[in-house]
Amino acid sequence: MSVREIASGVYYVPLSIANVYFVGRPAEDWVLIDAGLPGDARKILQAAESLYGPEARPSAIVLTHGHPDHAGGALELANHWDLPILAHPLEMPYLTGQSDYPPLDPTVGGFMGLLSRVFRPGTVNLGDRVRPLESSLAISGLTGWQWLHTPGHSPGHVAFFRRADATLLAGDALTTVNLDSFLAAITKFQHVCGPPSTATYDWTAAGESARCLAELQPLVIACGHGRPMSSGEAVMQLAELAIDFRTPRHGRYLTEPAVTSASGVVSLPPEPPDTFPATAAVVGVVVASAGTLFAVAAWRRKKKRRLVTADTPAQAS
Repeated sequence: MSVREIASGVYYVPLSIANVYFVGRPAEDWVLIDAGLPGDARKILQAAESLYGPEARPSAIVLTHGHPDHAGGALELANHWDLPILAHPLEMPYLTGQSDYPPLDPTVGGFMGLLSRVFRPGTVNLGDRVRPLESSLAISGLTGWQWLHTPGHSPGHVAFFRRADATLLAGDALTTVNLDSFLAAITKFQHVCGPPSTATYDWTAAGESARCLAELQPLVIACGHGRPMSSGEAVMQLAELAIDFRTPRHGRYLTEPAVTSASGVVSLPPEPPDTFPATAAVVGVVVASAGTLFAVAAWRRKKKRRLVTADTPAQAS
């Protein structure tokens, strides 16, 4: 399991889909930020053991938000370590079975839009392990850090910032890879981008959150998706994103967000027609028909050649 220090006492652990972060040096108190998918708990335990030792136990698990790729392993880890899970109060209904998140929006298009038609993640119920994140990060291991409410991708999304060295743990308020591009996602090409589009329920709030984070002028940008960045180019890219926050060209939540409260989802904008399945079916029929016609034409050419060969008199030797 790869563990890399990206700032003083901040360690980056890439998992199958999303990243998690350890905050705290070995032999000191430490905190786990996010917890990956349900099947990632074992990998996180292995990474923690490699860094902090076999009996290592964090002070808490802190979530940037409760989507399953960030909170999926939290309950197993909390039970193993016997400790609390902390999240913003507005995430509570989605982490205790009270409400589902706003539905994914495949109509935004792009690579993630395509995947969201196939993979429909559920919700995570953390029961009484989860507790509201308090205004002050008086958690052993997070001294010197502050959290900022950065909604848009989820109602109670938070990011963490350490002013002393301008280190930002942005969760999914930002990404450092364009997940809407198949090529960028596969090659992991680094670029500061907005949140994952299919799961963003309020684009106005998401843009405001990106601008809020840009105002911090972070020197290290570490997100839930994509590799951490710390170059001057990354700072410039975040500043450009804040000025020109690009939204999808179309989508369910583009002009009207989902309305949420402390109890969960209150109302949703109308679901737009999704022409992709019909389009995909038409393309599939065309491709299949073209393949059939090509095969038939090839068979006829081959048959004609056999007939011509059979009708041609054998030449004397």
